[in-house]
Amino acid sequence: MYNTIGIIGLGLIGGSLAKAFRNRVGVKKIIAYNHNEDVLISAFNEGVIDEYTLSIDSAFSQCDIIFICTPVSLICTYAEKLIPFIKKDCIITDVGSTKGKIYERIKALPQKICYIGGHPMTGSEKFRYSASKEHLFENAYYIITPDEDVPENKITEFYEAVKKIGAIPVILSPSQHDYVAASISHVPQIIASSLCNNVKLLDTPQGHMHKIAAGGFKDITRIASSNPDMWESICFENKEQIFKVLSSLENVIKRLKDSLIQNEHSNVHDFFDEARLYRDSFSNITPGSFIKRYEIVIDVLDKPGSIAIISVLLSSNNINIKNMSIVNNRERENGVLYVSFDSEEQRQKSIALLREMNYEVQIKD
Repeated sequence: MYNTIGIIGLGLIGGSLAKAFRNRVGVKKIIAYNHNEDVLISAFNEGVIDEYTLSIDSAFSQCDIIFICTPVSLICTYAEKLIPFIKKDCIITDVGSTKGKIYERIKALPQKICYIGGHPMTGSEKFRYSASKEHLFENAYYIITPDEDVPENKITEFYEAVKKIGAIPVILSPSQHDYVAASISHVPQIIASSLCNNVKLLDTPQGHMHKIAAGGFKDITRIASSNPDMWESICFENKEQIFKVLSSLENVIKRLKDSLIQNEHSNVHDFFDEARLYRDSFSNITPGSFIKRYEIVIDVLDKPGSIAIISVLLSSNNINIKNMSIVNNRERENGVLYVSFDSEEQRQKSIALLREMNYEVQIKD
């Protein structure tokens, strides 16, 4: 495993990688570069990194692997800057959410490097170092797109490192990755931002839409708060695949519009029903192994300590909570707290305990 790692760009992802490798992998030394020195000083004082630099230089000469955590348009620029300083067998990787163009540019560099593309499928609308956390990658897919010339042992080592930080590694080709990412990440980001821009455009002079918007609208547009610099870069880097997905989406919306114009009630019903069935088909799947996740929904009061009481009750009875999430509104849900377990036995035991305490509990399948 790696003794020394380098990180270029200490934001949400770079900072979280540093914390995860420090605490979960136990690397001996972490070196970081960032254009903002205040961030580097904070990370150094926290013990997250051991050394930092404000330029790409020999500080990275002993690194076994270097993560480039910058906007995708800058990844190859930094890779080229690193070439004079890195060891011959040092792995260069990135966390960019597009891969095709990066892969082509890396192949065109004047000097060959050991490149393994990476894309952790996680993040937040908060994108600064202050939002970074050790467990950001836990149970999240981490797509790996290695150059075909990378030795198998290097790929295996990287694969195992990804598992150690809690993520779920998946190997794809760059083109497969970009088409998948356009469908489930890039176009949804465009949709969220489009909804916000549309409501802003349509709102009344008194701002009624802005005041009333809550619940479902806030949930579906949460990611619109993400870093605009990053998304500008992604859209142009993966433009061809985004065009394909947007064209498909336009056809889906057009079919619904046509059904409304023709008063085809059954088609409109099917539109929503097919979406519901598809969405429900993966709502209780564990990312890594595609096994069933056993969930319950608990109706709780919105007051301090409510979640803590439930957590203590279950943990004190040897029930492992695999995941817990809060529903921020009650528009379409019977409860506000989701809890999931690894087995039906654990789920049934928790239901019995909670109902004994007069909680209203429902099984979610």
